[in-house]
Amino acid sequence: MARVYSRKKGKSGSKRPIVRKAKRWTKLKKAEIEEMIVKLAKERKTSAQIGLALRDGCGVPDVKAAVGKTVSRIMKEAGAYPEFPEDMMSLLRKSVSLRAHLETHKPDKHSKRGLENLESKIRRLGKYYVRKGQMPKGWKYSPEDAKLLVQK
Repeated sequence: MARVYSRKKGKSGSKRPIVRKAKRWTKLKKAEIEEMIVKLAKERKTSAQIGLALRDGCGVPDVKAAVGKTVSRIMKEAGAYPEFPEDMMSLLRKSVSLRAHLETHKPDKHSKRGLENLESKIRRLGKYYVRKGQMPKGWKYSPEDAKLLVQK
């Protein structure tokens, strides 16, 4: 996804070192790691939260290097991946909370501008996911539907 204002991707930021194979200190087998991922996914954890839990709690530094598949792919194969992609859901949550903020703070112009930028980003990402088939055909963003989706 591009940046909000410039629509450029940007190249700065820290990079994780390349890990091609599992580290020796990882004591879990591939099947055990996959079972843990599916279990955590059924507890409605996001793939980022699952990766952090495996890294901090189980000593698995990189799931892709240890198993050969990403956390999202394992979740999709097990049928535990959410209906809407995680990045879209986080943007929808953000828009719902920003709308709630604007209801109580009407003169907040900066937040209103931020909401406009956020909603345009949601529409662009929604078009992409509909085109890729990851979201239902004919999906359109509306604040009321977003509020219902986030409350689930």
